Amino acid sequence: MSRADRTVDVLVVGAGPAGLALAARLAGAVRVEVLEREQEAGGVPRHCLYGGFGALPERLVLGGPQYARHAVRAATAAGAVVRTGVTATGWAGPLSLEVTGPGGLERITARAVVLATGARERPRSARLVPGSRPAGVLTTGELQQSVHLYGQDVGRRAVVVGGEPVARNAVRTLRRAGAEVVAVVTERPRGAAPAGVPLLTRTAVAELRGRGRLSGVGLRHEDGRTGWLACDTVVFTGDWIPDHELARRGGVPLDPGTRGPSVDGCFRTAVPGVFAVGNALRGIERAGTAAAEGAAAAGAVLAHLSGTAWPEPGPALLVRAPLVWVSPNRHPGTAGRPLLLRSGTAVSAPVVTVAQDGRLLWRRRVPGRTSPSCSLRLVPGWSERVDPTGGPVVLGLG
Repeated sequence: MSRADRTVDVLVVGAGPAGLALAARLAGAVRVEVLEREQEAGGVPRHCLYGGFGALPERLVLGGPQYARHAVRAATAAGAVVRTGVTATGWAGPLSLEVTGPGGLERITARAVVLATGARERPRSARLVPGSRPAGVLTTGELQQSVHLYGQDVGRRAVVVGGEPVARNAVRTLRRAGAEVVAVVTERPRGAAPAGVPLLTRTAVAELRGRGRLSGVGLRHEDGRTGWLACDTVVFTGDWIPDHELARRGGVPLDPGTRGPSVDGCFRTAVPGVFAVGNALRGIERAGTAAAEGAAAAGAVLAHLSGTAWPEPGPALLVRAPLVWVSPNRHPGTAGRPLLLRSGTAVSAPVVTVAQDGRLLWRRRVPGRTSPSCSLRLVPGWSERVDPTGGPVVLGLG
């Protein structure tokens, strides 16, 4: 089969909020092409019918599909080429990607490549839940696509697994589809469930049962008690991981905490010319956060295209418990955006500390309460005190 070879200035992989926001900022100045493996651009918001995704200048609050359509229109109106049904299958060089789509095989070479591949929920298999393999086992994304995009039947009695706020959205989607939600189950001491739905905390799904169709789930409580819930559908929510396969294939170093590409504050990876933005960096954040990162990366991409030298990676940013990750995770550079910090446990009014080589750089109490499902934002002013030739910078909660 013949292959077409083409060149562009910027190649963006992923047409979700981050990739589209970046394309909208860049397209007026350079040639931008955005690749999306799904048949429709817009990312996860396409099948999230609830509101709160953003507001237009007219102050109209948008639902997910409206937000997605608006983002696509903004990118294409700016001059970006958005191609759907096109998958990047591998790398042919540092800034060349092999892609396949309706037109066949292509090799696209760019002056800059931006990974905006987003995140995905870990399915049942990755969570090591034993039992049979019946129909009726879904992730939140699969549920939303089944209901909102394809109008499919998703069962009559459902159990939702996960304590993050996304569990509430799964419950709403199931109810809209006519299913009764018999429980929300989470291993955490706290969880999120709408009124009227039983919430089982400190509880794990230990087994799936059923032949052909799911018939129920076995439960194991933290104190050793076991139980059983009859259901024909179970939805595993949360536990987001970056979709990092393309980055890994390209030799882009990953951060062990976020499991996404390691980047500095300007969203530069360790591979010259390769950037990464949005939920490809650390799993799930709000669409507005991902879009803001995409827009913020535009300046660094343009600087690279104008000949600015690719800097050496600065000191790594590390975290200590109860923090589980920080993003970005190299010395922040000049972007001036806040860092995102995620804690593995809830902490009231935490004191955030930043240290390097035993020297305290910054210490400040943060109002409110940390949550495993919500990030802290750390202002960037302290980064001026970092020794760029020193050891790792360690962030903690005092």
